[in-house]
Amino acid sequence: MTRQRRAGGRAPDPKGAGRTGAGVKGRGLVARAGAGSRMEGWQGWDEYAPFYDWENARTLGRQDVRFWRDLARRIGGRALELGCGTGRVLLPVGRTGVSLVGVDRSAPMIARARRRVRQARLSARVSLVRGDIRALPFGPAARFDLVMAPYGILQSLVREADLAATLASVGDVIAPGGLFGIDLVPDLPVWAEYRKRVRFRGWRRAGRAHVTLVESVRQDRARRLTIFDQEYVERRGRHRARRRFSLVFRTLSVAQMTRRLERAGFEITAVLGDYGGRPWDPRADVWLILAKKT
Repeated sequence: MTRQRRAGGRAPDPKGAGRTGAGVKGRGLVARAGAGSRMEGWQGWDEYAPFYDWENARTLGRQDVRFWRDLARRIGGRALELGCGTGRVLLPVGRTGVSLVGVDRSAPMIARARRRVRQARLSARVSLVRGDIRALPFGPAARFDLVMAPYGILQSLVREADLAATLASVGDVIAPGGLFGIDLVPDLPVWAEYRKRVRFRGWRRAGRAHVTLVESVRQDRARRLTIFDQEYVERRGRHRARRRFSLVFRTLSVAQMTRRLERAGFEITAVLGDYGGRPWDPRADVWLILAKKT
């Protein structure tokens, strides 16, 4: 899903930014869910993995990578990225020299990230773990000075119990005084519903395959969910393949998230409205929360 213009600013692009890490099951196709169906935030990401970097290369560039890189360099110590996906944020942060762990439940995403880490020769300080962010797979001795939840990751936790479990799990592994950074996608319900809109066309696999992305957007307003139905049509010569899956995100306001963080034992230190450090206001296109473990 691409960033678009909308009244009042830019529309959000949650799925172009990172992985949910909230738990993935191996499925060939995610069924379409109606408004009353119980879609899960972990659905669709295995199927998305082959196209994730291709689509990100076509979305507008963001400053969030620089933000996380500079924050990790300033904090120092050991860092953890929730839902690291293919390494979009992980690799630039790893190049700062910090010790870094990425966690994700999608095996295809992790496999791609591992290849990229090896190619970048960062294996000595960047490690990858397949695991669920609701129950982080680290022992009691694990302590991180910085935990990063990049663009929209926590909004793939569509159930309140899953978000509470994730915040508690982060609290268990973050060092006393450690910093927890969260990037929220603003105003997901403002997305207009549409069907079968061609979002991108282009080549992948070094020009051997032509890909078209067709997208539909629908909403479950009662549960504050926005659902992106994806269809990738890949053509190689005379052969054409279609892959369909759905991704779902939940809207949480800054006030709602800060209350949940405080209940989980965090102290809010900053709420920012852009990646350069401007204070937040409700019209901002970027919603960043920084919190310390008390």
